[in-house]
Amino acid sequence: PRPALTREGGKMAAPSSAALPGAEPGAAPYGNFPNYSRFHPPEARVSLLPGGLLRRLFPAAARPLLGLDVGCNSGELSVALYRHLLGLQDKSSLDQPAAGKDLHLLCCDIDAALIERARQSSPFPASISFANLDIMDSASREPFLSSFLGRFGRSTFDIGFCMSVTMWIHLHHGDSGLREFLAFLSSLCEYLLIEPQPWKCYRAAARRLRKLGRNDFDHFRSLAINGDMAERITQILTKDCAMELVCCFGSTSWDRSLLLFKSNGSNQEGREPSGS
Repeated sequence: PRPALTREGGKMAAPSSAALPGAEPGAAPYGNFPNYSRFHPPEARVSLLPGGLLRRLFPAAARPLLGLDVGCNSGELSVALYRHLLGLQDKSSLDQPAAGKDLHLLCCDIDAALIERARQSSPFPASISFANLDIMDSASREPFLSSFLGRFGRSTFDIGFCMSVTMWIHLHHGDSGLREFLAFLSSLCEYLLIEPQPWKCYRAAARRLRKLGRNDFDHFRSLAINGDMAERITQILTKDCAMELVCCFGSTSWDRSLLLFKSNGSNQEGREPSGS
């Protein structure tokens, strides 16, 4: 039998991908597909990012850079981003980063089974941490993220990654949830790299759920934020979250834009200068 959505502590919890048949992608209503990287290879995303990006964004930072990857699935894209950003294109190489920057990456996902897979397969356990975390649960995220940042004497991340996650936040938490999610990330990250799913993906996700005989996503029919999602998310971040669009790195072959935003500083308190 297919797993049902469960509730823990009054909050909706994702069914573990460990119980999901790999042949039924519709059985992952939180986007926690167990074989996601087979359909959207990490290389197709990171190849859009220019080499030496961290040096350009943080030319004078003498301290370790901190990154946050939200909705990391089983970690393949997280590791690919780490390799690409630090110039470790040779997968057999475990040498020191060629980019001259030290990056500590915290990767989180709502699915505990995917996180366990990521931990077991990570080639950089000292630099990439994987955590089972519902980023929309403020009661658990605040102390956890504060504890991680506190290890480095920091209160914010240098760069955040949100790769094909916004739709799942939007479908499960509605327009207000998407706005809150983007406001939270923008307050926590100096730079933010986002790959929003286009609106056609929302319709496809709803169709998959209906084919499995389940109820529609709670908020799908009532979403007022719709249409060109890359443009809508850009509007929210630039108008409401004190961020500016730095660059669009192009689109993947499956029609998803890679957008880089930068905080203008007014939405973050207590930030230490990055030298950028």
